[in-house]
Amino acid sequence: MASTVSIITIVYNGRDTLEKTIKSICSQTYNNIEYIIVDGGSTDGTVELIKRYESSISKWISEPDKGLYDAMNKGIKMATGDYLWFINSGDEVFAPDTLSQLFDQNPTADIYYGDTVMIDSLGQLIGERRLQPPKQLSWTDFKNGMLVSHQSILIARNIASLYNTKYTFSADFEWCLVALKKAKTVVNTELVLSRFLDGGLTKQNIVPGLKERFRIMVNYFGLFSTLWHHIPISFRFVLYVIRNKRF
Repeated sequence: MASTVSIITIVYNGRDTLEKTIKSICSQTYNNIEYIIVDGGSTDGTVELIKRYESSISKWISEPDKGLYDAMNKGIKMATGDYLWFINSGDEVFAPDTLSQLFDQNPTADIYYGDTVMIDSLGQLIGERRLQPPKQLSWTDFKNGMLVSHQSILIARNIASLYNTKYTFSADFEWCLVALKKAKTVVNTELVLSRFLDGGLTKQNIVPGLKERFRIMVNYFGLFSTLWHHIPISFRFVLYVIRNKRF
């Protein structure tokens, strides 16, 4: 029996970004999708847009939340699928056959991951993400940063935890790390899975986000290991910004 994927979209006042996200999900050739939208009580016409596509949406709510990760936890609690996949407002599934290709390769993994491309507000390609996924991903690879984009990892619901809402900007880093620690089978799809809208919450708050990520890394890997790994991380970051004029 084919696995069901719960694709969850978080949105707040995203009238201008949500429609392309919905279309990218509704156009999937894979049939077993539970599509969930969690809206934070938008007042800009987002709810009206959701209602326009209601026939293609499995479940949706619109109510105030306590932040991004609280909204994501609501989505997890609403989900009934075998896998969780967060494609938030402005982001897109890479291609209509992405999920079909993914499950053709290996139908029974705990985690699937792949690559990401960056797009601007017009949907135009910016380029690849700064950090590239390794050939074989494990939780200890997160010593080197978040090597897989949150939008390009599917996690089995039975090993997924709720997001730790004490973190405002980097709870997704810990969420992925914890799932990888639990996973027995992690599959590199070797596919581009998502198109990620540049300039999201974490990038808008890069310094506090990096501080939170550092704290998480210290918690799981220890202070010395975290400091040691930040030497090459910092060097590669500066070099990338110089070469590409972006981060």
